[in-house]
Amino acid sequence: MKKLFLISAAVVLSATMLAQSPEKMSFQAVVRGADGTLITNQDVGVQLSILQGNVNGAAVYAERHTMQTNTYGLITLEVGSGSVVNGNFSTIDWANGPYYLKTETDPSGGTNYIYSSTSQLLSVPYALYAKTAESLSGS
Repeated sequence: MKKLFLISAAVVLSATMLAQSPEKMSFQAVVRGADGTLITNQDVGVQLSILQGNVNGAAVYAERHTMQTNTYGLITLEVGSGSVVNGNFSTIDWANGPYYLKTETDPSGGTNYIYSSTSQLLSVPYALYAKTAESLSGS
């Protein structure tokens, strides 16, 4: 009985310890008003869209966040953990890029978004590690 318990515990523990990269991306931005002044210590609305192909590409995923800026106008969030508008973050085919991140904000904390910027998503450490691991394993 004790051996069965130890074997079962080992199987469960090893299954939960498989290394997986998180299905999220860190994102930080400084929020400014239309006149360029920092929006500090107040709620802002943020909509993030992942566009495929180019800066005007189709949105394969979009989400919204409402959060408070800090005393420097900074927000920090995780793309992939907001309120989903469309798409599914976990099913994005990252091999079918390039992909771009479009940012829109509402400095009053609502959903009246104003275009902020669009920038290409570049390699991240997990992807660079996976590339090395693939070449080492030969598959």
